[in-house]
Amino acid sequence: MPDYVPHSDLLVNRIILITGAAEGVGHAVARACARHGATVILSGFDEARLEAVYDQIEADGCPQPASLPLDLEQADEPLYLGVASTLGDEFGRLDGLVHCATYAPFLSRIDDYDAKEWERVLRINLSAPFLLTQACMPLLRAADDASIVFTSDRVGRRGLAYWGAFAAAKFGIEGLMQTLAEETSASTAIRVNSLDPGAVRSAQRRQLYPGEDPNTLPMPDSIVAMYLWLLGADSKGTTGQALNAQKTAQ
Repeated sequence: MPDYVPHSDLLVNRIILITGAAEGVGHAVARACARHGATVILSGFDEARLEAVYDQIEADGCPQPASLPLDLEQADEPLYLGVASTLGDEFGRLDGLVHCATYAPFLSRIDDYDAKEWERVLRINLSAPFLLTQACMPLLRAADDASIVFTSDRVGRRGLAYWGAFAAAKFGIEGLMQTLAEETSASTAIRVNSLDPGAVRSAQRRQLYPGEDPNTLPMPDSIVAMYLWLLGADSKGTTGQALNAQKTAQ
């Protein structure tokens, strides 16, 4: 499916919340969803960057987006419930929830891993997606055809040295995805899947691999097709799957 070519109106009338929408994969997914007709809710911790994405989407002539500044490290359960309530009042439902926010500060041996940083990485990459998804479940149940996409990583499917808390969190995301897919497959119209975007040109990749030539990596815009497929009607019946956006993982 990495070669999937979506119809231009694939996501018309769909309301899709995207975390990490200010940069990298989240930014690319948000603009792609908007170009295919969705009303996108842009979430991230940097309000100025969200405003820039908002302006880009409006300049593209797409449906007017919404902005939802949210600090995944600091947010707690009451805040997520408040966010869901606000979204319910404004939109009434969610047709898609895409978890693109990610945080991987460094590579380190388990021997040396800072305990506070371990907790921070787990909170942003695992606990926050759980809490936001849980709070939004009533909105997703209210949709006729809803899709949850957890952004995964190769190190969340096979552990690799030095990836520490990030690998542990992504393994947790895979477990969360599988569990939620089992719980929703028979009783709801909600599809739940994970997607590894693969290595792309991004600020986080540059931070973790400073000696790598970024020109050898694809741009985030080039790998959004699988996100679109999972969010649109063409993927109906697909749930509980661990998928890859690129043919070759890096």
